[in-house]
Amino acid sequence: MLKQQTLKGSFSLNGKGLHTGMNLTVTFNPAPDNHGYKIQRIDLDNQPIIDAVAENVVDTTRGTVIEKHGVRVSTIEHAMAALYASGIDNCLIQVNGPEFPILDGSAKYYIEHIQRVGIEEQTAVKDYYIIKSKIEFRDEEKGSSIIVLPDDSFSINALISYDSSILSNQYATLEDMNKFSTEVAAARTFVFVREIEPLLNAGLIKGGDLDNAIVIYEREMSQEKYDKLADVMGVPHKDAKQLGYINNKPLVWDNEPARHKLLDIIGDMALIGKPIIGRIIATRPGHTINNQFARRMRKEIRLHEIQAPIYNCNEEPVMDVNRIRQLLPHRYPFQLVDKVIAIGANYIVGVKNITTDEHFFQGHFPNEPVMPGVLQIEAMAQVGGLLVLNSLDEPEKYSTYFLKIDDVKFRQKVVPGDTLIFRVEMIQPIRHGISTMKGYGFIGEKLVCEATFTAQITKK
Repeated sequence: MLKQQTLKGSFSLNGKGLHTGMNLTVTFNPAPDNHGYKIQRIDLDNQPIIDAVAENVVDTTRGTVIEKHGVRVSTIEHAMAALYASGIDNCLIQVNGPEFPILDGSAKYYIEHIQRVGIEEQTAVKDYYIIKSKIEFRDEEKGSSIIVLPDDSFSINALISYDSSILSNQYATLEDMNKFSTEVAAARTFVFVREIEPLLNAGLIKGGDLDNAIVIYEREMSQEKYDKLADVMGVPHKDAKQLGYINNKPLVWDNEPARHKLLDIIGDMALIGKPIIGRIIATRPGHTINNQFARRMRKEIRLHEIQAPIYNCNEEPVMDVNRIRQLLPHRYPFQLVDKVIAIGANYIVGVKNITTDEHFFQGHFPNEPVMPGVLQIEAMAQVGGLLVLNSLDEPEKYSTYFLKIDDVKFRQKVVPGDTLIFRVEMIQPIRHGISTMKGYGFIGEKLVCEATFTAQITKK
């Protein structure tokens, strides 16, 4: 199981804000386990902190804006993408103004500084959300959609489409987040010349220039109007008949706009609050649909707060019944684990198949067979015992015994034909022969029981 990560040290970046034009400094700091991403306005009284989560997004007009109790921070998506793609789970970000500096319009400098200070592994386990079935979100009015499908890792496909002779259809994909720094991070934000005047009238892009955005001129206008826009933006006059990309630096890739949209998706998905294992396919994405989808995913996660382990009955078990009998003293009718399908340093996944001829069904109950809850917890504890005993040099010389059981909950009946899958993890390291564990029992995707229990490991 992978552990959560944070920065090894702090770093700061300075530059002007895209929309405010202000000179801004943003600082990224290490943060403790389970902290998540938080943004602090250090220029305000009491230095308020905003959780960087999808529910706190209040505007997506030309970037991602979060707000809490009237305090706002905008243009956070490039930094969020760099943190997420780098595998950083916990970070406190401090900024001395209402937005992050735009820098060169990409995530390039964020990534470079993250790589410079380094990444540190923490104690808590990284809490992935695994996509197990197709989830789809559509905006019929804009023709946009985001679909997420089951996959072995986190990957993204992005397709953009515009009514433009210069930028019509482009496609970008990222199969491996480790390649974000070389294949996506340097992709800059872009804007059409025809959008500049409305954005300026809306009080936005006061800090925009040809060094922090790709400007696309694809609809000819009068030289007078073109010159006027150039003066407002503080850039040199150009020939109004010459269509194309207007930049001080050439495109990094032919499909740089599509790659930047992919970058934005990662930044907005970072606000889900958990890393995802699945493939995202985005058609005509934008911050609005990205945020709507991130909110939908957070609801899905709350509905399935504890995810069932993936069980493939065709795979060879990590422990079969013979190995289990070498470790546990239990025998029929009290051996309640059939096999172990996964095991790590501090967790284990075991399986119990519930058959109609289980001895306890004779009296519990003859006309309505239900597995007693106490036996569900016993099976869970046996799985936990296998985790402990498997770590010992001479397990046959030791036994484990209950000391305490807490927080027991039963959510659904367990009946013949069910397959109980138990996931048990150590809450803290074994000390003085005492082990405390948390266990969950599932049938399919449904959580049916859970408990926290403490056991003592004693020599026979």
